[in-house]
Amino acid sequence: MLAMVFSGFVVAALLPWLHRRIGDKASLVAALCPLAATLWLASGFVGVTSGDVITAYLPWMPTLGLDLAFRLDGLSLLFALMISGIGTLVVLYTHGYLHGDPRQHRFVMYTLMFMASMLGVVTADNLILLFIFWELTSFTSFLLIGFNHDEEASRRAALQAMLVTVMGGLFLLAGVLLIGRAVGTFSLSAVVASRDLLVDHPHYPVMLGLVLVGAFTKSAQAPFHFWLPNAMAAPTPASAYLHSSTMVKAGVYLLARLHPALGGTEAWTLTLTGFGALTLLTGAVMAAGQVYLKRLLAYTTVAALGALVMLLGIGTEAAVEAAMVFLMAHACYKAALFLVAGSIDHETGEKNVTKLGGLFRYMPITGATALVAALSMAGVPSAFGFISKELQYAVLFQHGWLPVVAVVSGAFFLLVAVQTGIRPFWARYRETPKHAHEPPWTMTLGPVLLGVITVAGGLFPGWTADALAGAAASATAFAPVDMHLHVWHGFNRELMASLATLALGGIVVLVSPRLAGLGNRMAGLARLGPDRGYDGALRGLLSLAKWQTKALQSGSLRRYLMIILLTVIALFAVSFARSELSLQLRDRTPLTLPMFILCALIVVASIAAAVSASRLGAVAAMGVVGFSIALVFVLFGAPDLAMTQLVIETLSVVLLVSAFYYLPAFTRRSTWRGRARDLLVSIFAGVVMTLLVLLATGVSVGEPISDYFAATSVPLGHGRNIVNVILVDYRALDTLGEITVLAVAGLGALALLKLRTKNGGGES
Repeated sequence: MLAMVFSGFVVAALLPWLHRRIGDKASLVAALCPLAATLWLASGFVGVTSGDVITAYLPWMPTLGLDLAFRLDGLSLLFALMISGIGTLVVLYTHGYLHGDPRQHRFVMYTLMFMASMLGVVTADNLILLFIFWELTSFTSFLLIGFNHDEEASRRAALQAMLVTVMGGLFLLAGVLLIGRAVGTFSLSAVVASRDLLVDHPHYPVMLGLVLVGAFTKSAQAPFHFWLPNAMAAPTPASAYLHSSTMVKAGVYLLARLHPALGGTEAWTLTLTGFGALTLLTGAVMAAGQVYLKRLLAYTTVAALGALVMLLGIGTEAAVEAAMVFLMAHACYKAALFLVAGSIDHETGEKNVTKLGGLFRYMPITGATALVAALSMAGVPSAFGFISKELQYAVLFQHGWLPVVAVVSGAFFLLVAVQTGIRPFWARYRETPKHAHEPPWTMTLGPVLLGVITVAGGLFPGWTADALAGAAASATAFAPVDMHLHVWHGFNRELMASLATLALGGIVVLVSPRLAGLGNRMAGLARLGPDRGYDGALRGLLSLAKWQTKALQSGSLRRYLMIILLTVIALFAVSFARSELSLQLRDRTPLTLPMFILCALIVVASIAAAVSASRLGAVAAMGVVGFSIALVFVLFGAPDLAMTQLVIETLSVVLLVSAFYYLPAFTRRSTWRGRARDLLVSIFAGVVMTLLVLLATGVSVGEPISDYFAATSVPLGHGRNIVNVILVDYRALDTLGEITVLAVAGLGALALLKLRTKNGGGES
């Protein structure tokens, strides 16, 4: 399993080298990676759907509760098969879609990285590990959405998708940490089995809210839905992969996985059902005003995600079954329609459905595939989508007004199915910028296979979907689910609701031109929507960053020091007031005459350095301070520190004097008020540092480590100079780092000194 998850990253790393060797054929070779993952998953199909669980474990950072732990059960298998199977078709599709594009291998590389990240999300058995892969999906989707980075729309969409989903990821991280602390482990298996501990926990509402924000942003639930349609700026293979069957369903997977642990409460049910229904209705209605193929499909994807969240919110066994079947049906027909939309655009040069028609005579295979997928999306009887719709209606009839939302939304689904899968091929022929013809086999294979699966799922659901959907439902419900899907359930209210949906959808299709006009007239309301809210929030954040930078990064060393010192003073004052510490001045080292003289000399020299009107005088005064401190070290029996101090002070004085010699005459630029303020700040800072030293020397948190150094310096470090042993042995890496920094700084200084320009002044 580890090889399955990480192979995508490995092949992605090798792809540039492979592309240099065999050119565009590297994409075909790369398709073997997701294909191998699909075959490996298929090999475990029987066992997993029978209740077996495949696990893999590799210790990583056990002291932090982070291990490479992976688990494949029914729910993971369903998602992993969608990810790897559709991933194979998308990589093949990319070979034809980006044929001749020198960046093709780069796009495939991003796709494989994204696939590996998603496989990590759905198989991770550790919450922290799941979060790491979760954020990797946001990063890799940013690369895919912004692939055409020379276009403003692509850059904006990529940034928007990443900011929204990463923001949600931060909420999820906080929720994960709270859950791990409540359960005592980050093991996802243990968390799923700890329902009572979590639901009864006083922080349950906070944990639930944080997790839901993370899931809602990733799965584009209202009001976070706006990023998904905008992400259609990505190339079509990315849209088909990310926004039909993988990334946007990561939030749905998380909710399904945590359903046994966090679900079943009133807060869970009301929140998920409410937001899911709102998203379902919002996405379906907004789709009616769209005319571009991918945006039509994007808004219905938003609606479908809302339906899935709504079903998981209801949370009954029947609702979970309906969610899993709809998940499968939607992945098949929506990925097929996205790929068909890309083929239409690729072969005709047109994306606007109002300017398309009569393409079936030129693209019969693509047209037949689109028809099958559209019928499934519309929920026509004997289609896979019809079976999933009937299961949904059977659940929703138990919950008041929800069937009305489903019927209205289903009508708009029918409209989008007609617009994207039927009208371009069967409406009156229209001229297109390019002469239409069938795309290459690499672009046809994916939609055809997905269409075949859709037909098989509709005609033989018991053979094709029972086992997988049942295993996924069992893992979600955390109890055995015996699923039996049928094509025909007789004349019942679910069938009547389906027929009513089709009838209402037919009316919507007839009045769709008027709906489009109404949508155009209401376009001004978009400025009140969440997309504009995002723009406003981003502008506000950038303005705040500019103000903060201007205030804090002023270029004035005096202001920098003042901010730091005032912050330290404030933190000390608050901490000291809240603590019970007190100064203990007894048992201190007695003040001898030599020490008194040195302390007085240090104080006088410090004052002289501060008030001196001469730079050289200030340097000399600071030198007196440094040499006096060296003598203090001598009095306390630390000759090695004294020697180091003497060398540093000597070099500092020499360098400063050499530098100041070339500076202009000293000029006092500050006012008396500024100097008075600086004096007060410095006095307070000195008092605080003195108090901190006195408090620190009066607090003991354990045995002094100096005893350990004294006892082990000779036997372990083979040295009698304890300070040298500490520097060379106990903190060797720290010392090596300091030496490295100094060496790099020295090389930089040498490069500047050796820099010469042409013609005596030269080119810098």
